[in-house]
Amino acid sequence: MKKFLCLPVLILALTGCSGYQLGSSKPSQLAGIQKLAVPTFKNDTLEPRLEVLATNALIKKIQMDGAYQIVPVSEADAVLRGTITTIERSQFRSARSNTLRTSELLMRLQVNYTIEDSAGLPVYAGSARGQSNIVLDPNVQLSERQGLADAAENLSTSMASQISEGW
Repeated sequence: MKKFLCLPVLILALTGCSGYQLGSSKPSQLAGIQKLAVPTFKNDTLEPRLEVLATNALIKKIQMDGAYQIVPVSEADAVLRGTITTIERSQFRSARSNTLRTSELLMRLQVNYTIEDSAGLPVYAGSARGQSNIVLDPNVQLSERQGLADAAENLSTSMASQISEGW
């Protein structure tokens, strides 16, 4: 009797994890790519040095993910080229006494990107957004810079999951 009871439990235990796999599940277009180059993004906004901030954040996320090895363009299977298209700043919260005075700001970044194979042909394209809420303090420029860094981190998380997991 115990043998018949253990058999279904054993079958359920062995088949319960059958859909999982080790490693990343790259999109089908990117399955053959192991080495990826990420040159500095193009910046179509007026914010200085934002391209370096966003590119470095993405490289760190890809390296942490482990789906691709980051290499120079000369050694890469593919090259990820990105363009920062927009920065949006909007009031998220106003001061209680004055609704025109912003106390918290919402920062949004958008990047359009393509992944090109070694011949320069596009293999994969997409766009990613990142956002951050920042509380403004008396040093508005420093607050905005910190908000942009946080938005770039969120953007890089979104981009890295798109190219390494397909969503």
